[in-house]
Amino acid sequence: MAETRARPLSPHLQIYRPMLTMLMSIAHRVTGAALYFGTLLVAWWLIAAASGPNYYAAVQWFMGTVVGRLVLFGYTWALIHHMLGGVRHLIWDTGRGLGPAEREWLARANLFGSISLTRRAPRRGSGRAMREVLA
Repeated sequence: MAETRARPLSPHLQIYRPMLTMLMSIAHRVTGAALYFGTLLVAWWLIAAASGPNYYAAVQWFMGTVVGRLVLFGYTWALIHHMLGGVRHLIWDTGRGLGPAEREWLARANLFGSISLTRRAPRRGSGRAMREVLA
């Protein structure tokens, strides 16, 4: 019978030092999954709008609560973060930004951009101002 030797183990997360680009890659995947559930919320809102004023008012009430506003804030951040991550991957697909310094800069820009754009997203009560702009 042949002698069995211990097989070498593949490198795993225990030996890797967490880097920003690795964390942004994980965040990109997580936000992609979160957008799936956020799209269900958008569908719920659209169904409520089509179902009548009472059902729509109930959904609007929920979205106005603290929990609803946190969910909407998280959905907005996930949407912007995932979009900017897609732009970063598009830049990489052109063959640019692949050096260590450029990768780090793009990861930081992705994080900074998603946070700053989410903070600047329209807030409750800004609809009147938007209607005035569009009029």
